[in-house]
Amino acid sequence: MVMKMNKVLVKLFVPILEQQYEIWLPLNKKIYNIIILLSKAVNELEEGQYQPNEMPILYNKLTGNAYDINSRVKDTDIRNGTEIVLI
Repeated sequence: MVMKMNKVLVKLFVPILEQQYEIWLPLNKKIYNIIILLSKAVNELEEGQYQPNEMPILYNKLTGNAYDINSRVKDTDIRNGTEIVLI
């Protein structure tokens, strides 16, 4: 496996689509920007089937805690292998 020093590999779950993805997240981006990027990526991967009416929220799958949209990925508990949920 290739290591990327400025990114982490996470498992993303999207319950509304019953799908999961492995995706690299940049450590210096804010959660707000990550949510936008993830929403666009999932929508493209699912050929337009993912179009939330409101801004989705990103959660830690293990703890159920929502991530603060103003935090940077590097300042959260998101690490390689973290399972996150986009709702």
